[in-house]
Amino acid sequence: MIYLTADGAFGNPASWHLLGKAAKSAVEAARAQVADLIHAEADEIIWTSGATEANNLALKGAAQLYQRKGKHIVTLKTEHKSVLDTCQQLEKQGFHVTYLNPAANGLLDLAQFQAALREDTMLASIMLVNNELGVIQDIAAIAKMTAERGILLHVDAVQAAGKIAINVQQWPVDLMSLSAHKVYGPKGVGALYLRKKPRVRVQAQIHGGGQEQGMRSGTLPTHQIVGMGEACRLAAKEMAQDSVRIRALRDKFLAGLTNVTLNTPLAHSVPHIVNLRFARISGEKLMAKLPELAVSMGSACQSSETGPSYVLRALGQSDEEARAALRISFGRMTTEEEVMTALASLGSADNSTEPGIATNGARSVSDW
Repeated sequence: MIYLTADGAFGNPASWHLLGKAAKSAVEAARAQVADLIHAEADEIIWTSGATEANNLALKGAAQLYQRKGKHIVTLKTEHKSVLDTCQQLEKQGFHVTYLNPAANGLLDLAQFQAALREDTMLASIMLVNNELGVIQDIAAIAKMTAERGILLHVDAVQAAGKIAINVQQWPVDLMSLSAHKVYGPKGVGALYLRKKPRVRVQAQIHGGGQEQGMRSGTLPTHQIVGMGEACRLAAKEMAQDSVRIRALRDKFLAGLTNVTLNTPLAHSVPHIVNLRFARISGEKLMAKLPELAVSMGSACQSSETGPSYVLRALGQSDEEARAALRISFGRMTTEEEVMTALASLGSADNSTEPGIATNGARSVSDW
């Protein structure tokens, strides 16, 4: 089906005419595909412009709607900026936020988390897979704690969806943020899962036509939504074999490295992301020597910021240690040839004093 030309389903999915109904049918089919990836119901999925909006809608919307239960929020210092900055905005509105320190391996201490929960805690936000470290948090255990206390739990699952199995029927998670482009879909569209039983809602942050059950107004971008739905369908189908192949590539890559320290705890992480620290050269200098190698010192969403990674600093690393780190990521399209090329390039750059090492276009898809 075509969605951007006159001979396709280009109508407004909120319209009642035939073109609108065709577009709405496509939107609802995609909604079901996204829901299937996390074992949710289709009507538990709310479309957004991406994960940043989903995180904002989840935190601001839930905090404002349920503040009668309390005004205390608990989160982790290594969360995505769209969670941390949103929490800071909520503090300006009179909410109180506890920012927990992770352990040195990036994992949340569950005893510390439980101790941070108070009588007036109404919301917690913990990321399932960290975008810089790849570490997997024990959301099942965290959700059990919050559910027992009647506290809402929001999970940023952007880096987890399509990489590891997610089942919201088994985890009592109340809100979950998703992004299309992290599962090889189009940029500019995402979704927020809102549990239906027991019913969870959020206060709208964008007002207008009352779309998306009145919680997110705006004309829906049918073509992007369809792209996210199809990407989620493919992710569900390919996830298991992707993970096996990517883990093999990652292990081959790590086996070929010398003079590095792993920041990623491999036993508690996805295989797609590895964060490591070089012994003799800073990550910034390595990147300058490898302009064709798509690696990063942190998240693409904070690339405009200077200074060492706040995630690594939260692990207790010094500025010097954090500056020596690189995030390497592997994806569905990564080949063994590219991994070997990247190894050779990193080795040459680490041992050379001259910039401009050729890399034959080795790539990463983590920041799509």
